[in-house]
Amino acid sequence: MRPCRHGLMVYNRNDRYVGRSLDLYGEYAEHEVAVFRSILRPGDVVVEVGANIGAQTLPLARMVGPSGSVVAFEPQEMLFNLLSANLALNGIANVRTRRMAVGSEAGSIRVPTLDPSRSNNFGALGLGGWDHGELVPLVTLDSLDLPSCRLLKADVEGMEEAVLRGAGGLISGHRPVLYVENDRRDRSPALIGLIRSMGYRVWWHTARLFDPGNFAGNPDDVFDGVGAVNLVALPPDSDIHIPDPEITDDHAWWR
Repeated sequence: MRPCRHGLMVYNRNDRYVGRSLDLYGEYAEHEVAVFRSILRPGDVVVEVGANIGAQTLPLARMVGPSGSVVAFEPQEMLFNLLSANLALNGIANVRTRRMAVGSEAGSIRVPTLDPSRSNNFGALGLGGWDHGELVPLVTLDSLDLPSCRLLKADVEGMEEAVLRGAGGLISGHRPVLYVENDRRDRSPALIGLIRSMGYRVWWHTARLFDPGNFAGNPDDVFDGVGAVNLVALPPDSDIHIPDPEITDDHAWWR
């Protein structure tokens, strides 16, 4: 446990990315947080699918303020417990946590239990196809029946397309900004094509894990330039400006 940029955080030092980043830099994926800051306003509603231990949930909750809310999904028990602890430690009361997986249809899905005492990238656990693990509820975002939604963020290790397919009503009704991971080239055309078919414009957003201006003032990039590959998608009438070239080909790949 240590003071970090967005509050007091408990984390697992055996986590190769989130935990290690908090341990060395006192923050995680701050380049992504900067994007969210340009989108969100007090009173907004955010849906975060794949909240991990809350490194981004905390700043999201503070951006939307007491009049706004965040619905945060995390199916892994260990990560969910740390997420809940971090929200409690910081007195965050506007986040509704759900220990559930999100997909294109309701049901259940098996979530393997990873050993927290061994080095691992715990957030990289992909779901689907496991024949062992705990049975966890699988829900659609349309089942939330939210009154509004400004941002839908999904980082679910290849299940992003399924998440969006189960959110057709939410997306058509509220037209939120979409921020989704897209680091699997074989699945990228289908994901980009789906988003564009929903009437959205799409851009790449690559976010390095290391920020030279990190909270701890640590100058060493232990991640050697590694970062997350994501998509930012806006409805055509959005007033948000994206300086990078727009994706106009479903088969485009980031550079």
